[in-house]
Amino acid sequence: MLQSIGANSFLIIVVLVFVAVVLLLKSLYMIWKSYKGPEAKKIEKRLQALSASGDGTRQAQLLKQRMLSEVPALERLLLGLPRAHRLDRVILQAGLDWTVSRLLLSCAALGIISYVMITALAHQSMFAGWVVGGVMAAMPLLYVHRKRSRRLDRIQRQLPDALDLVTRALRSGHAFSSGLQMIGEEMSEPIANEFRIVSDEVNFGVSLQQALTNLSERIPVTDLRYFVVAVLIQRDSGGNLTEVLGNLSRLIRERLKLFSRIKVLSSEGRLSAWILGVMPFALAAVMNLVNPDFMAPLWKDPIGIAIINYMLVLMAFGVLILRKIIKIRV
Repeated sequence: MLQSIGANSFLIIVVLVFVAVVLLLKSLYMIWKSYKGPEAKKIEKRLQALSASGDGTRQAQLLKQRMLSEVPALERLLLGLPRAHRLDRVILQAGLDWTVSRLLLSCAALGIISYVMITALAHQSMFAGWVVGGVMAAMPLLYVHRKRSRRLDRIQRQLPDALDLVTRALRSGHAFSSGLQMIGEEMSEPIANEFRIVSDEVNFGVSLQQALTNLSERIPVTDLRYFVVAVLIQRDSGGNLTEVLGNLSRLIRERLKLFSRIKVLSSEGRLSAWILGVMPFALAAVMNLVNPDFMAPLWKDPIGIAIINYMLVLMAFGVLILRKIIKIRV
């Protein structure tokens, strides 16, 4: 009988330990979900996007305290830089969850590593090391600007459909603010997130005029600014907002069609620019594989190193000129 009581006690202890471990794991998961879960990430992104606007009113100040770095020392240093907040706005416009310190440290790390590899491992001159290091240091910035350009271009292409949705909402008797909320609920990203931010700002007590102004500052797209200006003028002077938005949507679509037609007509020039830019490096790589002794003086002889340095500088100017030729503003 004593053995059965001891066996039952051991079984009860095992069950209690198992339940305690399960509850501990469940509590840890709930803590993680409250700070790092999908809903927390979603709220964090929306608050980050709110911090990109330029609203200085007291109602919005509670939402605009965005950190530029997670390290206090770097935070104080970046707050003293004049363009840190502008760079933070560019990161948010790109749709990235980076901080300014992460971006700048990535640039510095890539630049230093590239300089050390060119000068110490490849035995090139300091000038070549500075050039390659500067190019590699600019890569994170170029990546952010490319993501920003793609995101803004996608918003611009989604804008006519968003204006049509607001127009249909107004014709069916809904308020203008309800039409903006419909864009945030029914359309896809990234334009839905931006109009959800407008609705959130209005709900937090910011005036509709200031919320639309913040939208035009967060998203520097010309067509979107036309929309904001048209709405603000209509609210001051009156008029048929449905007709204005319908005409603006049709105008934006025609402009996008013209831009697509020009892009097709200039495709040959862009292809030629890519070929001219890539061909020297491709030929140098092929010749180095076929006949390394023939290309060796360019890497080892001082005159060859000087020729490469001047060639890289001239090619950089050539790339800028080609970019200026093939870029057509509509």
